[in-house]
Amino acid sequence: MVSLPHTTLALPPNPNPNPNANTPTTLLTAISSSKNLRQLKQVHAQILKSNLDRSDDLLFNLLLSSCTLSPSLHYPLSVFNQISKPQTHMCNKLLREFSRRAEPDKALFVYERMRREDVAVDRFSFPPLLKAVSRTSALTEGVEIHGLAWKLGFDSDPFVETALVRMYAACERIMEARLVFDKMSCRDVVAWSIMINGYCQSGLFDTAFYLFEEMKNSNMEPDPDEMILSAILSACGRAGKSTYGKAIHDFIKENDIVVDSHLRSALVTMYAGSGSMDLAQQLFDKTSPKDFVVATAMVSGYSKLGRAEDARLIFNQIVEKDLVCWSAMISGYADSDRPQEALRLFNEMEVSGIRPDQVTMLSVISACGHLGALDQAKWVHLYVGKNGFGRVLSVNNALIDMYAKCGSLERAKEVFEKMRRRNVISWTTMISAFAMHGDASNALNFFNQMKDENVEPNGVTFVGVLYACSHAGLVEEGRKIFELMINEYNITPKHEHYGCMVDLYGRAGLLTEALEVIEAMPFAPNVVIWGSLMAACQIHGEMELGEFAAKQLLEMEPEHDGALVALSNIYAKQRRWEDVGMVRKKMKNSDISKERGYSRIELNNEVHEFLMADRSHKQADQIYQKLDEVVSELKRVGYTPNTCCVLVDLEEEEKKEAILLHSEKLALSYGLISKTKGSSIRIVKNLRICEDCHAFMKLASKVYEREIIVRDRTRFHHYKHGFCSCKDYW
Repeated sequence: MVSLPHTTLALPPNPNPNPNANTPTTLLTAISSSKNLRQLKQVHAQILKSNLDRSDDLLFNLLLSSCTLSPSLHYPLSVFNQISKPQTHMCNKLLREFSRRAEPDKALFVYERMRREDVAVDRFSFPPLLKAVSRTSALTEGVEIHGLAWKLGFDSDPFVETALVRMYAACERIMEARLVFDKMSCRDVVAWSIMINGYCQSGLFDTAFYLFEEMKNSNMEPDPDEMILSAILSACGRAGKSTYGKAIHDFIKENDIVVDSHLRSALVTMYAGSGSMDLAQQLFDKTSPKDFVVATAMVSGYSKLGRAEDARLIFNQIVEKDLVCWSAMISGYADSDRPQEALRLFNEMEVSGIRPDQVTMLSVISACGHLGALDQAKWVHLYVGKNGFGRVLSVNNALIDMYAKCGSLERAKEVFEKMRRRNVISWTTMISAFAMHGDASNALNFFNQMKDENVEPNGVTFVGVLYACSHAGLVEEGRKIFELMINEYNITPKHEHYGCMVDLYGRAGLLTEALEVIEAMPFAPNVVIWGSLMAACQIHGEMELGEFAAKQLLEMEPEHDGALVALSNIYAKQRRWEDVGMVRKKMKNSDISKERGYSRIELNNEVHEFLMADRSHKQADQIYQKLDEVVSELKRVGYTPNTCCVLVDLEEEEKKEAILLHSEKLALSYGLISKTKGSSIRIVKNLRICEDCHAFMKLASKVYEREIIVRDRTRFHHYKHGFCSCKDYW
């Protein structure tokens, strides 16, 4: 328990030397007329000098005034310490005052003195005391005060009971709060609200919903107020329970509950949080003025659905944007495959004078990694260091991932080695980085080193290690890792682990084993697993099984563009043009289009993006001239366009022309024009690189003596001296 501080006061000179002026009435008037702490201290000095019989009463009045005029509670406490015999009613007033102030823990000093000097504690002492405990999460003191309330027989007082429920909920002891709540003989709307909100804050949303239903059936008077309704609507949004949230909305309408701005905000936030943006928008349009908290919820809601343009429209309406609002929009762009916009908005935020926090930086780092621009990544890393985020564990973990995705394993490893503290995420991120770059040897080495340092791997770690084995063709090692996960670490395999095993066998051409894994799974395969088998069948020309896998996938997701394109490609390889036409007709009728391939390259802190046969770039003529030159040079050393991946019914020459206009070839040509001779060329491709472009990059790295780094959808390819890091296994 806290102990009361003792302060010696330096008395200022008497402002009025006339001793007759120091009567209780004049001193009381002087207290009430004091405008600042200095004047109050002068009156304090006169009280101490006067030796009046009513000095305790005067000091108490001075104490209450000092609570208003003093910036902290240190001086009021020193005054309280000079009251020789504090009365219970005095102490209760002080408890109420202190429990509301910015330093609620000071109420416990008053309680300590009351207990030490046997000042009586009555039923009015407990609510403010427990409020102070709630605000400071001082559970030990709270339990002691609960014990005293029980001993004195005040634990059945409704106000004390409500305060106890609030105290236990605030201290995250929700079970103890419920025990007190269940024993209450009379529960008012405040008690129900505290209990429901306590469950919401603890993430126990279903229990909160059940309790709300119990409250509605309890015939409680009055009806649920906006506090309860807002809490339960917030829970619906956080839990994604839009159906239940809609039922609450109907309850509000049926009971003619007035929807004020606060409750309307809760409804908008609930609908936005659960993805029901049309309903959220309808309510938001009726909200005036536009509360920035609600607007931020709208921005987040649209962003989560990938509707970045809608989110930006709302964002632009917000006049006074706070950090949460900026962060929500930056995160929305980062998560919507629009990393350049995320970084541009971050720069705007900086210019506006808003300083980022850790959450903002994680979104910025994610956007930079997604963009794959190493120069931008270096700048972000410098910014992190200069602005005090350099020692934040989650930020460093994100930096490892960012550098890995920007093609620099060396810098990723450098961040890892400089970290003072590492957790399982740090190790897992580094292992996944090696896996992404096809460096299975280092991925396995780090996995073993992690175990040696007694850092226990989790399910995500094993996904990274299995991924590394899969992309390096290490079938036997992958089998052992999978068994180790189950037998030694007691981790139950999930879809992603089985998916890795299907991919491991599939890439190695062991399609029977891949199918056996699927058949042996304890749950139904998902889209990803059928997709892995389908892709493996395409690589190894197993058309019948590939068609089967594609159809299984389409049963689960009829409009899956990847499966429809794969099925069309399977038919095209077999020259089943009629079937190809049927698939494409279905795609057209359902407005399903194949994802367009694009490639990005960063030059002078600017990212340039190319589509297939793209002529929109301002240097398009030079780029195509360079491409013609590169093709001629590569043909001299044996390059022949590989048209096997052009799966449309075209003449051979038309296929050759199409294959030469792939976006990564245009990005490479631009890099050869603009990059300094001998420097590395880094390209980010959103789809899997085709066989022809892979061979093209290998030869270009040899002829032009340049390292070419290409990040495609699943991994990195480092081309150097005519060879690729993937060893043609990808």
